[in-house]
Amino acid sequence: MIVGAGFAGYRTARTLARLARGRADITVLNPTDYFLYLPLLPQVAAGILEPRRVTISLSGTLPQVRLVLGEADGIDLDARTVRYTDPEGNPGSLGYDRLVLAAGSVNKLLPVPGVAEQAHGFRGLPEALYLRDHVTRQVELAAAADDPKSRAARCTFVVVGAGYTGTEVAAHGQLFTDAQVRKHPLRKGMRPRWILLDVADRVLPELDERLSRTADRVLRERGVDVRMGTSVKEATHDGVLLTDGEFVDTRTLVWCVGVRPDPLAESLGLPMERGRLLVEPSLQVPGRPEVFACGDAAAVPDLEKPGGYTPMTAQHAWRQGRLAGRNVAASLSGGELLPYRHKDRGFVVDLGGARAAANPLGVPLSGPVAGAVTRGYHLAAMPGNRIRVAADWLLDSLLPRQAVQLGLVRSWSVPLESASPELARVPGRPERQQEGPPKQQPEKETPMRPTDSAEKAAQNETGPEEPRPRPGREAAQAQPGGEPAKNQPGGEPARNQPGGEPARSQPGPDALPEEHPAPGPVRRTDAPDPAEGDS
Repeated sequence: MIVGAGFAGYRTARTLARLARGRADITVLNPTDYFLYLPLLPQVAAGILEPRRVTISLSGTLPQVRLVLGEADGIDLDARTVRYTDPEGNPGSLGYDRLVLAAGSVNKLLPVPGVAEQAHGFRGLPEALYLRDHVTRQVELAAAADDPKSRAARCTFVVVGAGYTGTEVAAHGQLFTDAQVRKHPLRKGMRPRWILLDVADRVLPELDERLSRTADRVLRERGVDVRMGTSVKEATHDGVLLTDGEFVDTRTLVWCVGVRPDPLAESLGLPMERGRLLVEPSLQVPGRPEVFACGDAAAVPDLEKPGGYTPMTAQHAWRQGRLAGRNVAASLSGGELLPYRHKDRGFVVDLGGARAAANPLGVPLSGPVAGAVTRGYHLAAMPGNRIRVAADWLLDSLLPRQAVQLGLVRSWSVPLESASPELARVPGRPERQQEGPPKQQPEKETPMRPTDSAEKAAQNETGPEEPRPRPGREAAQAQPGGEPAKNQPGGEPARNQPGGEPARSQPGPDALPEEHPAPGPVRRTDAPDPAEGDS
């Protein structure tokens, strides 16, 4: 039984299926029917790759593995069962002889007022699709606005977090918006502005300083406003207040500060390390030889750095998944369990266009050479869709991008506070709550009268002079510039994001019944750990 089909879970299933050769019943429990290759998600948001290019069918590539669509609600270690809820809200239970917990991670939040209501994360395919539509819509609304202040606010995009994800989102985003205004005669004078914030003292603080300097130089040359040692103090309808006291007018706040382990790991009541399940070097849970854990949900001892644990990255999740599959097979056949060891093979960061920063095998590269190495690495690492991805890259180099908004994902359907970022929220479907101790949030708003609340819920998000409604308070109002949501994508990866649920028909905004109002964000109750990193 494998819970999760991200980098760790997918690799575990594939390795175990190859070794078992039909002699074991292998089941994968995952909210979606695909494995998401998360490193290429910024290219989906920038319109370079189509969404299906970065999704790998679980049933198509794992024919000997049984796929059960659902979200794990709890695990009974003594009874050896996993409780889950399927996409239609029906409960179920699965038994196991061996359990591999590879549940991945969710967005990491900080106690910043207004962020949960105003920001959106970047952990799943629905969030990437929403960001592409939202950025395109803001540029189009800015072009039609008469007020220079409103136009500037809509053309300002703030990204918080200068790790892998935030850096790539800002780099691709700047190119994406520049292309929308550069050759358009009626958009002359519009200057899209991307701001990248982080409390660290440099971009990509987890990487070598040479890679950091390369990425910083490329971003600044492209026009990205890079501000290190700065973050968001408060988020409002009209913009964000920075920690240095400046207020930035914006309609876009992208939250890429990192990830935290899936709350499912903490619910087991076993020894933890900063939200991650403590395991032995063999990936077994101490005292539970039938339970293995890997990926972002597991604190795996780093044998190369005694006393430490491997970071939450896709590279480690992929390698740990392979070892988990081998050790599970060994535990069933009486073989020897091997410890997890790794060697640093370098990192690659795609900066858009032909630019990248890479250090394969410790050799620092930049410019077009790094870009070629980066794309070659991704093609080699992807377990499928290589020809389709290469074809999209070729078409993008020859043809202009299609900057259109499809309106498939609404703001309220991708809340930042979600324990399932791989799934777009659908009215009437139960949501898995994040767990943790209660947290007090300072109240910043003046309580409204019931009539005021109703008026505010009825506001349209794209009114040039009206504040942007918060997710969960739109009452399923249609987002301007797009059609009512019809086929909501079912989910995401990635780098630990599990596979997916087929798109379900979504009624138009005016057809929502009273008993199923547009759901708001899940209220977070756990205290975030600032020590967790960006995977």
